[in-house]
Amino acid sequence: MSWATLPDRKRVLAVVHTEVYGQRLRELCELLGSDMRVQVVFTVAPHAFNDGVAAFLMRLGGTVVPWQQAVQTEFDLILAAGSRGIEQLHGPLVRLPHGTGHLKLARPQPPVGSVTGVREQADGTGTPMRQHERQVSGLGRDYLLWEGRPNAAAYALAHRDDLIELERNCPEVLPVAEVVGDGDHDRITAALPRRAEYRAALGLAEGEQLVLLCSTWGPSSVFGRLDALLPRLVRELPAGRFRTALVVHPNVAAGHGRWQVRRWVDGMSGGSVALVTQEVDWRPMLVAADYVIGDHGSVTLYATLTRARILIARFPHRDVNPRSPGLQLALTAPALDPARPLAGQLAYADRMYRPEAYAEIGARISSEPGEFLPRIRRLLYRVLNLGEPACPATEPPLPLPAPLTGGTRWQ
Repeated sequence: MSWATLPDRKRVLAVVHTEVYGQRLRELCELLGSDMRVQVVFTVAPHAFNDGVAAFLMRLGGTVVPWQQAVQTEFDLILAAGSRGIEQLHGPLVRLPHGTGHLKLARPQPPVGSVTGVREQADGTGTPMRQHERQVSGLGRDYLLWEGRPNAAAYALAHRDDLIELERNCPEVLPVAEVVGDGDHDRITAALPRRAEYRAALGLAEGEQLVLLCSTWGPSSVFGRLDALLPRLVRELPAGRFRTALVVHPNVAAGHGRWQVRRWVDGMSGGSVALVTQEVDWRPMLVAADYVIGDHGSVTLYATLTRARILIARFPHRDVNPRSPGLQLALTAPALDPARPLAGQLAYADRMYRPEAYAEIGARISSEPGEFLPRIRRLLYRVLNLGEPACPATEPPLPLPAPLTGGTRWQ
């Protein structure tokens, strides 16, 4: 029996633009998947980085509806973390954040005078947008409005500060914006007491320190200069005292190909650095890490929730939201110096570490710590016009990782 023949079920569509969006949506769908009143299906939306999404959904075992069929079907709830093509879908849409802290600025706006270069105010009048003004990615008007109106029934936000950003840039969506917290924040903080278990599962010996290299995507990311950094990590951090793993944004593999990324990493590290693939949950790795060397990506920011010492290897200030916790982190964590020995810089990060400074930054990830699951479930069931199940919204603890054997053979 196909999903289309079950009219007594509420139809939920999870729109997966990229694999990183899919990972976020997967845990959200778990809140609905065991409810017999609801049936969840997935679709692959058009996106430049959707390579790997079909394989991700195949591993998940979900029913995948072709995009052309999805846009012709009425749904009771649509979940999306991206914006491409959502105006073609039919049904109440809940928009979800796909990173943390709204760190990045969107690409520069077209010149004043173009169709999208005019800001339409709430009262319907048009005022010229400053040519050099850049919107916060995920909170800008182009992302939140379609033909001048909100493009969703609800916008889920992680922090109350996001409401201030919306009031500043797109007040039209404030009536349907709701602060629910951040799921990754809650799962990471809940996992912190299990740090020793994760380290044992990874095979880290007593006194051995895990250096986690974290990269977002794009030319200004750590991966954009991996050839200058990865050989140094291998050469300067002695085996037996340090182990190194690399977490890269799924868009890197989608853009370059998984085979190519593996070959690059193996070639630059001599096979001694573990590449954390998309199939591996990066969050236990973050909890287990002693040091995080990162950039302006979400994983580096999530490291503020742990006791890992953070060093910033690359940070494109002009492309980062100046009001974000990401910028605060870049002004707090030491910047990696390409001319000085790495071991000395790690020792310096140890000496200068102030847990209260990082706790302040981590608190800006979610204003509702520990509350994401009940808040987001309440929102989804309200949109579905159903009563919530008579049980708490819970998730299993983060899984134990496989042993860290070195090289990209680690899965």
